[in-house]
Amino acid sequence: MEKVLQMLQLQQQLNDATNGENWENGVTKNGKSIDWKRCIYMECAEMIDSFSWKHWKSIHQDPDWDNLQIEVVDVWHFIMSLGLQDYRVNMRGQLEDLAINISQMPAYQELTSGNAHFTTPENVMVEVEKIMFIVLNKKSFDLETLIVDFFTLALNSDLDITTLYRLYVGKNILNQFRQDNGYKDGSYIKVWNGEEDNVVMKRIWEQNGELKPEALYRELAKAYTALS
Repeated sequence: MEKVLQMLQLQQQLNDATNGENWENGVTKNGKSIDWKRCIYMECAEMIDSFSWKHWKSIHQDPDWDNLQIEVVDVWHFIMSLGLQDYRVNMRGQLEDLAINISQMPAYQELTSGNAHFTTPENVMVEVEKIMFIVLNKKSFDLETLIVDFFTLALNSDLDITTLYRLYVGKNILNQFRQDNGYKDGSYIKVWNGEEDNVVMKRIWEQNGELKPEALYRELAKAYTALS
């Protein structure tokens, strides 16, 4: 319960800071429309690109499991945002109610069971496409099924609740760092000495798992400053 609550709180804070208060109504503070479902299926497409799925190209390329995990966490950002929006707009309860309902799901309990593992790329892509089908369905939407399918995907991507939480916090801090350093106006540098900032963040986090979020932000700032 504690980890999912903290992740939802961080996501709320990030959305408030990035999009302005009342973003749940579907519009940013700059008047731009928000479509969390589109965010999800576009990230899912990037997730599939972690594998050499094209039968006519790079057929012997190894799966990029590290990238897969990062993309899974990106999707989790958007699913939580969709959940926060759904609960507020449809008056289903507060952030804490969403956290309680998620933590009581059997699929969430599986994340704490130690059964996370990498399955085959084919199985992962099937799970990804289930998520895409849900958010592309114009006739109906079931938030709970979406979350359950996401947790299945996480388990099949070797993410348990601890690793999902750690990568989420890392990516959340990186997203804040990006916003503070010109991401919206296009001046932000995403590739740091030949590596994407995602990869740098993941390595810093893995080298010192005891870092607090504020300390991780400072380490990212040091690495980014060194670029110039």
